[in-house]
Amino acid sequence: MTAPILIFAIGNESRGDDALAPLLARRIQSDGFGQVEFIEEYQLQVEHVTDLVGRSAVLFIDADVSCDAPFLFSEITAAHDNSYTSHAMSPSALLHAYRQVYEKDAPSAFLLRIRGYGFELGESPSEAASANLEAATKLVRKLCAETNLPDWRECLVNA
Repeated sequence: MTAPILIFAIGNESRGDDALAPLLARRIQSDGFGQVEFIEEYQLQVEHVTDLVGRSAVLFIDADVSCDAPFLFSEITAAHDNSYTSHAMSPSALLHAYRQVYEKDAPSAFLLRIRGYGFELGESPSEAASANLEAATKLVRKLCAETNLPDWRECLVNA
């Protein structure tokens, strides 16, 4: 059976703060939320449209240098952008590809951008990013416990 909630943890553990999403996913997985499935990837690919089938909601988690600390949580929609022609896709482009393939809207989708600072190869996550990870982990635990989307939408603010 397909879990109604899918969490994509996007990041590379070999690149400093880019490890934030995979680290968060593993923390939450150990909590045993049965209604949630986790996928860890370095980047999104067009093939991931099949992972969205049968879901009520999708949460994309990624580290980001452009948002305020500790994180930004937002609802996203399908959008055609140039990322579909590169080696990786944005979450909105993946939702757009879903619409193209299945001729219907993708499940409700949300993006959690955790503020990161350094993404150098071989670095460990920074102290500041680790603090942001703690705050983001609390939010995602709350979301996984409350799989009702109106409750998720009440959380759509900066921490």
